[in-house]
Amino acid sequence: MFEIGDKIVYPIHGAGVIVDIKNKVILGEKKEYFVLKIPVNEMKVLVPIGSMDSVGIREIKTPEEMDRVLDVLKDTTIEKMPNNWNRRYRFHQDKIKTGDLEEIAKVIKNLECLDREKALSTGERKILNNARQIILSEMVLVYDKTYDEVVEIVDKTMEEGCLQGVKGEE
Repeated sequence: MFEIGDKIVYPIHGAGVIVDIKNKVILGEKKEYFVLKIPVNEMKVLVPIGSMDSVGIREIKTPEEMDRVLDVLKDTTIEKMPNNWNRRYRFHQDKIKTGDLEEIAKVIKNLECLDREKALSTGERKILNNARQIILSEMVLVYDKTYDEVVEIVDKTMEEGCLQGVKGEE
């Protein structure tokens, strides 16, 4: 069981620190919640303690595990993606839903590199921003750096990763 001060990941929103435990009555039912402060946008999220396993709450990664995520961003191999933006949207959404940081890093790399070649659709831009928030929030906690420092690390890493260009599926 987690406690105040622990660093955890709420897959939908990213990583944060448990800052409080609150009891709330919602729809006539009293439940206990962790108050999670996420370093990106200083957002606070209530996480129902009773359903933590079902929503995929986990501890943050180690620095070594996070280094592997940076390796994915740096890798110049770009995945083949559907040419149709709607199929690409679903393709990337499915990767984010896995909660696997290396898969989410692939989404960032795919969309960042694609954006350098042509403008992303509004939906793809939203997915990219969401994927970045998930990765950046955890990196802030893992590397104990500011948000701006982590953005700089990711952006520099992406420069190397987007050298080859993007190829779609036929």
